[in-house]
Amino acid sequence: MIRDQEEETAGEQQQGAERAGAADRAPGALPAGSEALPAVSTPGESTSARSTSGRNGSGKATGSGKAADSGKTAGSGKATGSEAAAGSQKAAPAAPGRTSGPKPGTVLVDEPLLAARVHRPADLMRFLFGLLGIAVVLAIAGFAHATTTGLETDISKGADHAPDALSSFAGLTASIAVLIVPVAFAIERLVKRDGLRIADGVLAAVLAHGTALATDLWVTSSAPNPIQEALTHNAPGGTGLTDPVHGYLAPVIAYVTAVGMARRPRWRVALWFVLLLDAFAVLVGGYTTPFSIAVTVLIGWTVAYGTVYAVGSPNVRPTGQHLLAGLRRVGFAPLTARRVEPAGPEPADSDRGRAYLVTLEDGPPLDVTVVDREQQAHGFFYRLWRRLALVGGITQRRSLLSLRQALEQEALLAYAAIAAGANAPKLIATSELGPDAVMLVYEHIGGRRFDALDDEEITDELLREAWTQVRALQSRRIAHRRLVGDSLLVDDGRRVFLTELRGGEIAAGDIVLRMDIAQMLTTLALRVGPERAVASALAVLGPDSVADSLPLLQPIALSRDTRAQLKALARARAQRERDAVLAAADAEKEARVAERAHGADSGRHGATEVTAESKSASKAERKAEKRAIEDALEEAREEDLLARIRQQVLLIRPQAPVEPVRLERIKPRTLITVIAGAFAAYFLLSQLSSVPIGDAIANADWRWAVVAVLGSAASYVAAACALAGFVPERLSLVRTVLAQVAGSFVKLVAPAAVGGVALNTRYLQKAGVRPGLAVASVGASQLVGLGAHVMLLMTFGFITGTEKTPSLSPSRTVMAGLLTAGVLVLVVTAVPALRKFVSTRVRALFAGVVPRMLDVLQRPAKLLTGIGGTLMLTVTFVVCLDGCVRAFGGHLSYAAIAVVFLAGNALGSAAPTPGGVGAVELALTGGLIAAGLPKEVATPAVLFFRLLTFWLPVLPGWISFTHLTRKGEL
Repeated sequence: MIRDQEEETAGEQQQGAERAGAADRAPGALPAGSEALPAVSTPGESTSARSTSGRNGSGKATGSGKAADSGKTAGSGKATGSEAAAGSQKAAPAAPGRTSGPKPGTVLVDEPLLAARVHRPADLMRFLFGLLGIAVVLAIAGFAHATTTGLETDISKGADHAPDALSSFAGLTASIAVLIVPVAFAIERLVKRDGLRIADGVLAAVLAHGTALATDLWVTSSAPNPIQEALTHNAPGGTGLTDPVHGYLAPVIAYVTAVGMARRPRWRVALWFVLLLDAFAVLVGGYTTPFSIAVTVLIGWTVAYGTVYAVGSPNVRPTGQHLLAGLRRVGFAPLTARRVEPAGPEPADSDRGRAYLVTLEDGPPLDVTVVDREQQAHGFFYRLWRRLALVGGITQRRSLLSLRQALEQEALLAYAAIAAGANAPKLIATSELGPDAVMLVYEHIGGRRFDALDDEEITDELLREAWTQVRALQSRRIAHRRLVGDSLLVDDGRRVFLTELRGGEIAAGDIVLRMDIAQMLTTLALRVGPERAVASALAVLGPDSVADSLPLLQPIALSRDTRAQLKALARARAQRERDAVLAAADAEKEARVAERAHGADSGRHGATEVTAESKSASKAERKAEKRAIEDALEEAREEDLLARIRQQVLLIRPQAPVEPVRLERIKPRTLITVIAGAFAAYFLLSQLSSVPIGDAIANADWRWAVVAVLGSAASYVAAACALAGFVPERLSLVRTVLAQVAGSFVKLVAPAAVGGVALNTRYLQKAGVRPGLAVASVGASQLVGLGAHVMLLMTFGFITGTEKTPSLSPSRTVMAGLLTAGVLVLVVTAVPALRKFVSTRVRALFAGVVPRMLDVLQRPAKLLTGIGGTLMLTVTFVVCLDGCVRAFGGHLSYAAIAVVFLAGNALGSAAPTPGGVGAVELALTGGLIAAGLPKEVATPAVLFFRLLTFWLPVLPGWISFTHLTRKGEL
């Protein structure tokens, strides 16, 4: 009943909050470091005063008789962190046009306006489960044909024994009730002014009706025969086939799900009765099939939750007034309540509740935390991924606890921490705030967070005090799990309190306890440096405990915001190294220019012809420049923060283990690769099972196979020319070709668009090209290759579209592609965020590439080599693919082969799998079949092409990679 009352008032609360949002709000004084927040009131009440009764029932504030200012401390007159006054306090300032302060017996609530709608992860999960359910039902209908037929036969035989009067009565009643019940519920909601829910339900019903029509069209026109037979049969009276999806039932189910009828007991009984009666009527009457009923229900249910998640649910989170009512229920007499916002941005994975500072009529202030389902679900998907990706035993609590479990866990951790001797906020009361929220009441501590302290305030004594609290938890095997700066509270007496204990763990294992030490070391080192952080830890914990944490000192073991800070430091460190290298290169160039000028003045009377001695001197200058750059890079290179922490610990314990403990069970890239590989394997096996590969190989024309092999081999020479043409410096053709062959080995373990770029950049650096110029040269090569790829694709697509027509009008596919590209360009230029995103990256690309292109333009031979190599690279691959097609008896025009290859290569470059495995095979096979080639020819041709261009070059690539590495060329 509490849930019913809470949900029934959701509409009134929401609409009242929207009306109050336009009203004037009286902000009160906030603590130092906090920002002024607008006051929020419930409907029909003024934000300045609300009449309440105190604990004594007199309705007057005891003590000073004035409203308390929640930001002032007793006696001091200064605001420190989130402190509030106790005893003698000042009145909150009044808004213009209002009285100077609240009247005796009134309560102030100061908090920001809550969001009107929230997106619940649970709704998204239900939507995904609904999609999975539809896929499972269709799979059963498609593959278990005998089962579906037998089930329909059994139901048909049972329906024959049902009395006709009962069937007619059930059909008539269900037809009327299935419309009356939703309408009646809508009228009730409108009377209670909850029109938002009705609007959501109507939107879901419309979308469900459209989905049902689309499903009907798909089933009747292009679905496999087993699915058609499972979802339809002959309608009674021979009027055709029954509908695969009920066009009226799916919208009704979507409507009642979106408006939340199933969460109200009275309406739930009526709803299930109507749905079961309607299902019985249509099944007995022969107007549907069991699988059709299942698909209809799942479509309505899935569309409803998808709609609710997309538009958001009305926010029914408890407000400050609910908090005050809950405090009264547990025996407190609140005077003011002020929302305390975090000093910095809240972590994406944080499920921290809303914090309030509450002053009482007769006692010290309180710190109250309100945890509701919406806030508790924050970061749900990140925690779920951590549970899947990390090995068992080190992940935090379950991804989503019930409110009761979350309340019990935080209370248990609070009591356990204090019992262990650690400084922690004292929990004095807990209570539920309706069905969807709980509150935890703590004694007020005050003070500031560790992150908010100035550097000079963080003394060695304070660091040792923080480690003392960690040692107290460790002594009782209590893990905090989030020892970041925001979890350390420093009071006025310089005592450190451990807060945010809700994610902790009792009876923790050794690895989890060592992770706490590693996290604390990193948190302190980010503020005071690794030397002081390690020294304070050694002074309190001892060298053994600190040394044992080194294998856990790795980013994956740290909190999310700590990893973000480490990444920011790494980017800044890399920028400093680049600046140092560029400065050293410029200095070396200036010194060389000055030396040449001096030599020209002193030796002007000598011979002017170029001798072998001058060439050797030029070579020596290049080596000297390379050496200077390497020296500058070595001097500028900085160790990352975690490595510096390890070094400090190893100074005390040289024999300490430093090998990282394996914590990750699976990486995102590995997961994507496995999924793509499984999909590719399924696709290839399904193709191979329907294609006689043995006969195709036996009947192949191996003369064309030789042509394909030559085309594959020539592609490496073309790739070498495409790279060397955009490098003004002279490169050895043989070594450049070997580098391209080595790229075949690198592509086996890296995506095609990443491995080749990294290897070419490394090769150019080893060849004496400066790092910045090496990156620019590879970028110029890639940029010209991209432009050539697009131009060739459009050209060959135009030729392919006009091959079979007497005029030169392009095909509809080409026109559709051009229009799509034009629309994308317009969208990017019209949306400011997309325009900024694209322009920033294009500007960064051209910043280094354009100067390099200008250098190349001054050497026409180099430019011709680069462009010619880029074009020949495409030609050689097209020749190879054409040879593979002709080897197995197929024949397509060169233009069609080129279009298929260029499209498949683009997909392969974008695929995250090594070498584009799976994506390339799928794209090439589908493209050849779409171009008119039988699958009996397309499948072996694509497999042979991939064998020549990807799998067979792996061994020569490894040999070339090893040779160049041994020679110092890679």
